[in-house]
Amino acid sequence: MSCQLPTSELVCQLSVAVISLERMTSQTTIDKAGPGDGTPAAPSDATPGRGLRGHPWFTLITVAVGVMMVALDGTIVAIANPAIASDLGATFAEVQWITNSYFLALAVSLITAGKLGDRFGHRQTFLIGVVGFAAASGAIGLSDSIALVIVFRVLQGLFGALLMPAALGLLRATFPAEKLNMAIGIWGMVIGASTAGGPILGGVLVEHVNWQSVFFINVPVGVLAVALGAWILLDHRAENAPRSFDLLGIGLLSGAMFCLVWALIKAPEWGWGDTKTWAFIAVAVVGFALFAFWETKVKEPLIPLGLFRSVPLSAGVVLMVLMAIAFMGGLFFVTFYLQNVHGMSPIDAGLHLLPLTGMMIVGSPLAGAMITKVGPRIPLAGGMAFTALAMYGMSTLEKTTGSGVMSLWFALLGLGLAPVMVGATEVIVGNAPMELSGVAGGLQQAAMQIGGSLGTAVLGAVMASKVDSDLEGNWAKAGLPPLTPEQAGQASEAVQVGVAPVAEGTPPQIAAKITDVAHDTFISGMSMASLTAAGVAAVAVLVAFLTKRGANAEAGAGVGHI
Repeated sequence: MSCQLPTSELVCQLSVAVISLERMTSQTTIDKAGPGDGTPAAPSDATPGRGLRGHPWFTLITVAVGVMMVALDGTIVAIANPAIASDLGATFAEVQWITNSYFLALAVSLITAGKLGDRFGHRQTFLIGVVGFAAASGAIGLSDSIALVIVFRVLQGLFGALLMPAALGLLRATFPAEKLNMAIGIWGMVIGASTAGGPILGGVLVEHVNWQSVFFINVPVGVLAVALGAWILLDHRAENAPRSFDLLGIGLLSGAMFCLVWALIKAPEWGWGDTKTWAFIAVAVVGFALFAFWETKVKEPLIPLGLFRSVPLSAGVVLMVLMAIAFMGGLFFVTFYLQNVHGMSPIDAGLHLLPLTGMMIVGSPLAGAMITKVGPRIPLAGGMAFTALAMYGMSTLEKTTGSGVMSLWFALLGLGLAPVMVGATEVIVGNAPMELSGVAGGLQQAAMQIGGSLGTAVLGAVMASKVDSDLEGNWAKAGLPPLTPEQAGQASEAVQVGVAPVAEGTPPQIAAKITDVAHDTFISGMSMASLTAAGVAAVAVLVAFLTKRGANAEAGAGVGHI
């Protein structure tokens, strides 16, 4: 294996060290899978290692530390982007790719990474993912060009894809069925808190240290995760785990995922009516069709299509996509509303979202306990109903809306999301055979990433359409001078993110009118986007009734000690 970049060499060396450590210290539990007819695998009769190795709750703490890095990086970097652009002289398009390259690499490789965990063991895959993610993070902090930042962000995404499904696979194999929902609840709490807390932590670090600290913070966290993982994690491998790789299937699926996510990322720039947008979508559809055909022919497919014969599992995947569309797409505009309409600093905006974070932190473990008692259907349907109501409430926000009203809707959104994050994950992972737990974890994460990209793109198109239709009329009603077509286009782009297109030297009275028009128009667009998100969440309520408790959740029971 040749490594051209210094950090790639570091990743290689550390990965070799992890593999050596795996051979010297790990104990592997072989989970005897069922006969292949969908019956749950029998719990392993292997005894856990002495001390803390294989202990379920300490396993949860360990994987939570690693997963926290990936979830945090999804949002913390957005706060650092302006500072990165200023320091490295990056263009707006280049800054966008700091985020897009990470999500693209993550989304494309999640399912394949899950398969690697199923094949080689989730413990080793998790540790290599943590090492690579931390090393890539450190390299970004040392980068002196925007090109290197983007390259290492891609590596972050790839290594993040390794550790996320592996974390779920470890939880599935370690916890007995009656404790799995609670474990996934705490796991979801960590992801929710890290995602929502990213802007707050990022704002503090950028304001009081520098933008590099946003990435350097992952290095000590990664060292802690590796140390805990080497000490605590116990590998579990299904007896009938895959022994070969479906290389053509990996290529077809990765290509189709890339084209789909690329089209969603570029659609706001190209336009939904542009030929390039639909060309990439068409190639993605053809790629998925060819992948599905090939999977019926290969001996050991990447994703056995029989997996989707499980209606609850399929419903869980669809539910995760719909939830991400409503949540990530709707929340995308709230950050602009808080900062550009209300004039808050990034830290203040993050603090105003604490009710959302708090309810996810409190609600996720409670949702896990509730799902264990009553099953996933009612909590999932109720959660999506709360989400729909919260998004409707957010459509009523105005320029003068106070913090109390905003907090109410944000808290309700967090209360709705908690059972969905937990329940949909359990439905997907718990309804998959033990030997496909990594693939199931990859499906869960890929569904969330695609849903988030789809939500941002579709709701962004709704916002753009509403702003384009209202701006000219609102501009004229305010008695402002007519805009040329070029000026109107530039003004529309600014208003879509809540920025008033006030030219330098504009008289204060005129600037105030332009600001009022921009904010009123932005709010009308945000209201339409929020109503659309509420509609998506309402559809998800119906999908939730197709779910049920994982039929194969017993496969990992009985290993370790509670």
